[in-house]
Amino acid sequence: GIECQIVAPSRIHKSPTDRIKNDHRDAVSLARLLRAGDLTPIWVPDETHEAMRDLVRARSASKKDTKISRQRIQSLLLRAGRIYDKKSWTVRHRLWLSNQTFPNSSQQIAFQHYIQALEQAQDRTTQLEQELSRLLPDWSLGDLVIQLQALKGVALIVAVTVVAELGDFSRFTNPKQIMAYLGLIPGEHSSGGHTRGTGITKVGNKE
Repeated sequence: GIECQIVAPSRIHKSPTDRIKNDHRDAVSLARLLRAGDLTPIWVPDETHEAMRDLVRARSASKKDTKISRQRIQSLLLRAGRIYDKKSWTVRHRLWLSNQTFPNSSQQIAFQHYIQALEQAQDRTTQLEQELSRLLPDWSLGDLVIQLQALKGVALIVAVTVVAELGDFSRFTNPKQIMAYLGLIPGEHSSGGHTRGTGITKVGNKE
């Protein structure tokens, strides 16, 4: 029956002269800040949302594996002097890759393993995308994913990734808060009347 709130340590006000830290002083300080309304609780996703976020990130990791596998294949071919002068990773390019043979058996084995790693990564990506589509109707924010796809250039993967990382949009009162959450706002170093702008803050999850 006790209401619990989770507050990010980085959002808790602290005096620069306070050098003493123990549980009792921390508890008293938190109680005073809470009474004054100076604590901002964070949004806590439920288990289903966390699971969907894990699935989205697994798909993202699989796409990264695909990119790495392609780079390894291209590097090996470049070292061997095998250059494909047309658009890469098309059907014709994959056919060209399947016809590549190397006189050295060790190089041929390495090439085949790189091809297999690429195919496995692509298969994982396809399977994960199918699971995302299958589980979407049971997600509480599934309707929001569908609504975002009404925007031009926003398909299923983009929409589900945005919703999985941002969560409930209603917790942001204005667009500036969303940009700050994503770390897309400029930082600032100020001292007295002097203000120096910096690059974007890049806070939050890079996914």
